[in-house]
Amino acid sequence: MAMDGQGQVPRLRKPSWKDPRLLIGILLILASVAGVVALVGNAGKTVPMYVARDALVVGQKITVESFTLIEVQLGEASDKYLDPGEALAKNAVAVRMVPKGEIVPRSSIGRTDALDRKPVSVTVEEPLPKEVLVGSHVDVWVSLPDERNGFKSPVLMLPGAEVAAVNAAASSLGSSRNVQLMVLVTDEQMPKFLGAVANKAKVSVVWNPGAAP
Repeated sequence: MAMDGQGQVPRLRKPSWKDPRLLIGILLILASVAGVVALVGNAGKTVPMYVARDALVVGQKITVESFTLIEVQLGEASDKYLDPGEALAKNAVAVRMVPKGEIVPRSSIGRTDALDRKPVSVTVEEPLPKEVLVGSHVDVWVSLPDERNGFKSPVLMLPGAEVAAVNAAASSLGSSRNVQLMVLVTDEQMPKFLGAVANKAKVSVVWNPGAAP
């Protein structure tokens, strides 16, 4: 250790509270602690959010009665979902399907003029796969009547159509006879499909799991 000119070892000075380096260090520590506290506090913060009371299907009129409220932790992702503090438009409809019990995305609720697909009724006389439920996707095949009281070869008219509703119709004896589906059809597909239905075409539905987004 170096000595001074008189042969004595210099004493180490205790840091003073007025030392700017000490003050800067304390401020940095306090800022770090405050940041951690804020991060932990925000991580545990819950906010009220809408969830679908029942499955919301495309074209369905939407009111506050369509939802229930839950407290969830979403953080910055909360902006992607419908805010219960914001008023719903009077003509609000579902433009995307939302399963029962799921948080409602903003993009799933819009106005009637925002609908790019519309629900159309399809009656199917054959049993459907158990996987054909609301929100699933199906290929709709159509066989037009021929001149011999039969049907022409089936044609795929609605590939990957989303199912908006499923209703079983009963015969006079109470047994299930056919199934009525509501499938979502684009404006471009609509004229041809409605024309086939009007001409008493036979409709067949095939589950298409690969069409799901």
